[in-house]
Amino acid sequence: MGVPLSQMWTVATYVLGQKLRGNKRFPVVLMLEPLFRCNLACSGCGKIQYPADILRQNLTPEQCFAAVDECDAPIVSIPGGEPLLHPQIDEIVAGLVARKKYIYLCTNALLLEKHLHRFQPSKYLSFSIHMDGPREEHDHAVDREGTYDIALSAIRKALAAGFRVTTNTTLFNTADPQRFQPFFDEMMKLGVEGMMISPGYSYEKAPDQQHFLKRRATISLFQRLLAGAPKRWKFNQSPLFLLFLQGRWDLECTPWGNPTYNLFGWQKPCYLMQEGYAKTYRELLETTEWKNYGQASGNPKCADCMVHSGYEPTAVSETFGSFRGFFRTVTAVLFGTGGPKSQEPQPVEVRPEELLPILNRQDAAGHPVTARVELPIVTVER
Repeated sequence: MGVPLSQMWTVATYVLGQKLRGNKRFPVVLMLEPLFRCNLACSGCGKIQYPADILRQNLTPEQCFAAVDECDAPIVSIPGGEPLLHPQIDEIVAGLVARKKYIYLCTNALLLEKHLHRFQPSKYLSFSIHMDGPREEHDHAVDREGTYDIALSAIRKALAAGFRVTTNTTLFNTADPQRFQPFFDEMMKLGVEGMMISPGYSYEKAPDQQHFLKRRATISLFQRLLAGAPKRWKFNQSPLFLLFLQGRWDLECTPWGNPTYNLFGWQKPCYLMQEGYAKTYRELLETTEWKNYGQASGNPKCADCMVHSGYEPTAVSETFGSFRGFFRTVTAVLFGTGGPKSQEPQPVEVRPEELLPILNRQDAAGHPVTARVELPIVTVER
């Protein structure tokens, strides 16, 4: 696992302490968004589609510290937008380091080399670099050529300066596992601490709605991606979550596990969905109808979500809160989280109504259009 022992110990004792006190709902990671604006316009992002007056606003350091103190999660992820555009981001990070919070500053790295001198290396700070696959795939995802090479250079500079560096990769339905495997090798050769991988979630405001993964396709993709994964690949994630992505471990969403605080307050119910805001963290916990979210709820917005922000806290809770979860985590660490290389992806059920819109396409004159459909191993429910 690409996670320092001190961080693992902090999270483990925190989770065990919460469970011993009988707390059923507690945060593991605070998603702190100090701004929404960005210097990229990724087609799969729904965070920058706000009016200009909103994009110009920032949370103050004092607002950030108040949210962190109120929530008291051991880990703070700082996404955006692009956090390095915040004029006081170094002050915010320094305040969180002083609080001994483990920080993941999420950045596309376009400005990292320019601003690296504003930060001090610390075991509490990691730069989480947005790398959406090999050069071609990454530059296409962020809709700007040259960003992959800029990010590679920034990673090398940050590592040389003594900073912790991880990568963050979102995969869509166009991902080719055979191309991503050499990409993971390249990241490991660079010397990054670990990699985070997650399927993309269908943000309602994202310009591109065609390339988000459905649940069945997610499982098939990650089975192929992680089958026979070599030991040299280090993931900055719970082994149970990686097993979940492959359909090899059942998890239910814990939407309160990674609460989000941004310009509007505490976002309901989670980082991925916007259904109102609370003024305080306690209000978020007490006024959100949690039973209405997660796959088990039947909420159609949650049906295909397998994103780390919802399921990683469940995996962490099961790892340190149950013997079964802890034992499976240990075996995964010792023997790997991927199935054997020779293992074919497990059959994926596909309902006819999911295929009919593709197979029954017609042109403007009403004539049938030939459809070529590439699918993993499929069983069809009749």
